[in-house]
Formats: sequence, structure tokens, C-alpha cells
Amino acid sequence: MKTLLILIMAIQLLLASNNSVNTHKVRILETIVKGITLQEKIVVWSDNNSLLSVLKKQNNIETSYKCINSTLIILEKNKNLKEECLSKKIFVLNYNLLSTIKKSFGALFWKKGRPNIVFIEPRLKSQSISISKDLESYLEDRVW
Repeated sequence: MKTLLILIMAIQLLLASNNSVNTHKVRILETIVKGITLQEKIVVWSDNNSLLSVLKKQNNIETSYKCINSTLIILEKNKNLKEECLSKKIFVLNYNLLSTIKKSFGALFWKKGRPNIVFIEPRLKSQSISISKDLESYLEDRVW
């Protein structure tokens, strides 16, 4: 009985910490999206459905459930990027995807339990994306 109780408590703690990371991720992504200027209206699509649902519920950012109707893609896994969406602006949620997807202009990822934000300056310029002064401290010349 003790083992079952400990197992249940451990699962609850794990779920609570995962929700906390998702809450922080959404807040950071909202700040990033609001700090980005594209030449068109920003409409977000993500391959992470739970993230997309939370962004939609917040009503601060316009979202789409189809990547073809978006202008900005927030991508978590490379295999989820459809061919017809390669022309969109891509922001990734995994640092390794910055190297894999040469079109991606920035990333939000967790390292040692802390969120990290990176924008690749040459990629921003080549795609005519500008960022707010608040985000300039996250600019890098290249992928590390």
C-alpha cells in the first residue's frame, strides 16, 4: 500500500512539473511571437497540439490548426514539417533543429533546467524578420 501511495505521489509531482514547464514555455513563446515583426500578419501553427491549444485559449496570438494557413511555424520535431509548409518562417523548440532546418531563425529550448532563447542574426536578415529591442540580447551570429 505504501508503494502504491508513493507511486501515485511521484506521478502527480511529475505531471505538475511538466505543466509548469509548459506554462513557462507558453509565456516565453508569447513574448517571442509578440517581439517578432514579419512582413505579413503573424498566424502561428505548431506540431505540438497541446501548445497550440494553450496559445489559442490565451487569445493573445492568432493560431491555425493547418500549417498551410500560418505565417509562423513553431516546430518541435523535424519529421512533423510538411513539404507544403517549408516556405513559412520556422521557430524551433529544440536546439539541434537549428542545425537540421537551415531555414529556422531561432529556438527556445531547455538546458540544465532553464529556458534558453537563440536567434540567428543572418537568418533573420535573409528572411526579413526583425525582433524587438527586448530580444536583441538573444542574437547569435551562428549556430554553436
